[in-house]
Order: sequence, then structure tokens, then C-alpha cells
Amino acid sequence: MELYPGFSLYRGIYEFAQYIILEGGMRWEDLNDSENGMKEVLIIMSLEWLVVLFAAYGIDIVVSLGSGVGRRQSQNSRKNPLSFFWKPNLQNKDSRHHVQMDNADVIQEREKVDQLLHESSTSHAIVCDNLQKIYPGRDGNPEKLAVQGLYLAVPQGECFGILGPNGAGKTSFISMISIQNSMIGLIKPTSGTAFVQGLDIQTHMDQIYTNMGVCPQDDLLWETLTGREHLLFYGRLKNLRGSALTQAVEESLKSLNLFHGGVSDKQAGKYSGGMKRRLSVAISLIGDPKYWIRSSFKDNLWSVVKKAKQDRAIILTTHSMEEAEFLCDRLGFFVDGSLRCIGNPKELKARYGGSYVFTITTSSDHEEEVENMVQHLSPSANKVYQLSGTQKFEIPKSEVRIADVFQAVEIAKSKFTVFAWGLADTNMEDVFIKVSRETLQSNSLT
Repeated sequence: MELYPGFSLYRGIYEFAQYIILEGGMRWEDLNDSENGMKEVLIIMSLEWLVVLFAAYGIDIVVSLGSGVGRRQSQNSRKNPLSFFWKPNLQNKDSRHHVQMDNADVIQEREKVDQLLHESSTSHAIVCDNLQKIYPGRDGNPEKLAVQGLYLAVPQGECFGILGPNGAGKTSFISMISIQNSMIGLIKPTSGTAFVQGLDIQTHMDQIYTNMGVCPQDDLLWETLTGREHLLFYGRLKNLRGSALTQAVEESLKSLNLFHGGVSDKQAGKYSGGMKRRLSVAISLIGDPKYWIRSSFKDNLWSVVKKAKQDRAIILTTHSMEEAEFLCDRLGFFVDGSLRCIGNPKELKARYGGSYVFTITTSSDHEEEVENMVQHLSPSANKVYQLSGTQKFEIPKSEVRIADVFQAVEIAKSKFTVFAWGLADTNMEDVFIKVSRETLQSNSLT
């Protein structure tokens, strides 16, 4: 029973107590007394101390692998003295939640990240290495995989757009690289990590804050403070002092058109919605952050974003396909917690938009004739919409010429009345719908 640490400790205390009662205390030479067994207790406790120390360290490694940075700790396990006896199988753990995508662009992005991680210096402001977030199940609900196996590299001077439906994992991803370890506790990755200007979000978040600007979807302002006072406060948080702070505030007010007319000295509670949004942008840009994260804006601020990205990396989350196509150098589509495709807008439209959208409105009596006309133009045409004489078709570009469509419509006009018609190329909204549809179909098969 002395192999149990608590029992051996108890026996040692008991032996001490007996010697105090009988002998007035225990001396070193009393350890040779075969009747008290104190010498055995000390030997056993010394061995237990060594064994339990290594066991506790091993348990700590196992627990941290379940909630910490998987890739980095797997690399550190080579330095772990227990790794000779036990090596964690992180690949099997991740495979329960991660479905390997075969998209060439996603694979290429992963290879780029692996290459950047082996370089001593890089021009990329943000590098995400196998970033994953799993929310534990509660009240009988299963666990939620919000972000799975994300590899992403955003260089300086690039605006990267994140598109996806609600619940796709966009907010979880942004929270992990921007407000992790903050006062509200959002949020630490389950595995993987990210590097911002070469700093690890797991260990250097305080330094990352000084180089980061975040403009959330809601305006986080104090109504009793003026615009200038807001900028002075946030500028001090970015370590600006004296003349540098004053100059940064003046430049921010001028760049966002908040300088003239006494607007900067009015209380924020008296600002209009557009002015509050401009102030939020100015706050996020003060201190010249090296990377910037923001939610969507109206087009009167697009020029500000275009100018801001010249010397910093920007991550944009938006539901506006027009805004994403205009502002972003590259786009990534999030569906079910993973990056399904990545590329610039032209590449994505060329890859997923291999068809024209033909819309025509006639009386309900001529719908069948219109359908026959489209089938004659393209046997593979697909009707996607029909209501009260208005029909919409997807026509593969490989099967039709634009001139043929115009000629067919002119012939149709001579036979019956055509109220309206149009031929459009694929837009980003069509790409988004197609990517989401393909993902849902692949998930249903698996």
C-alpha cells in the first residue's frame, strides 16, 4: 500500500509522531532502526516523486493536445522526453473532423503555407497553419466544427475577402486571429495556429494588438465622447504619444472627411449612421496597423479601403458580392467551416461560371415556344426559373455564341411579343451559389 503516495506519507508522519512520544524526536541514526521503517518510506517517496513527476508531465501534454496547438506541439514533441515512449497521433484526431478537399487552389494554398513556415522571413502579414476550432457539445447537442484545417497566407498589400453563408465559420476565424485572449475570452484555436507579422497568436497576442486594426460590424462608440476624443484614446492604446498622436488623429479625421464643419468635436451620439461608420474606420486605421480586419461597408468608403491596402494586409468579411469583387484581390469561400475555393474574382468566375444567364419575359401563352427556342440554341440549357411568363435559363458558353442569341430573339419578336429579355455573364453571386450547392451535395454523399 505504500506504493500509493498518500499512504506512504501517512506512515512517515505516523513514525515521526511515535518517536516524538517515545524518544522526544527522531535523529538521523534512528533511520537504521529496523522497527520504524522510516528509511523504506523515504526511499519509496523519492522514487514516487520521480515517477509521478513524469506521469503528470505526460498527462499535461495529452490534455493540451486536445485543446491547444496541434501542429506546434507535435513539432515540440520531438523535444519531449516522453516522446520516446509515446507519440501522439494528431493525424487520426484531425481526420475525424476534417474532410480533405481536392480543389487545386486549396491544395496550392496549403503548400504555400508550408513553404512560408520554413522561411526565416516573409512578406506575408498573416499565415494560418492548420487552424481549427471545435465548440464542445452542450445539453445533449453534438460538438460544432466551426473552422477545420484552414491554411491561408495573406501578403502585405492584399485585400482578402471571406465569403460564406451564415454559420460557415467566418466569425470564428476572425475571432481567433484578432481578439483571442481578449477580456471577453474569445477565442482560442482548438488546434493549429496563425502568425501575424511573424508573431504567434498563441504566445504574442499582446504585441499583435499594436499592429492590428479591427472594424467590427457594429459601431462600438461612446456617445458622450467626440470623434477626436475617440481617436486620441485609441491612439494611446496603439502606443502613440505627443506630436505623433496629434498628427495621426488629424490625418485620420481628414482621410475620412470628419475634419471640416466641426464634426470632429461633436459628440458621437449626435452623428448620423454614416458618420459613425466613418469614425469606426478611422479608429481601426489609427496607428498605421500592419493588418486590418473589417466587416462590409457602403461604397462611399470603398476608396478609403483601396488606399489603405497599399501598405497593409486587409481581411474583409461581407455578404455583398459586388463589394467583394470590387475591393478584394483574392476571395475565399467558406462553407461548413472549411475553405472550399480560393482565387481572384476573374479566376473564380471563369472556373465556376461556364454559362450565360438568359432571361426573357413574354406572355404565358408563349412560354413553350421560348423553351423550344432555347433548346434549339443549346441542348444542354437548364431552366432555373419560371413565373408568369418570365423564364431564366443557364446556357453553357461552349454551346452558344452571343450573336446567335441576339438573332434568335429577333426572330422570336417577329412571331410573338417579347416584353423584355437579357443575357448576362456569370457574377460572383452565381459562383457563390454553385460552390455552396456542390459542397452540400458532396456532404450528403459522405
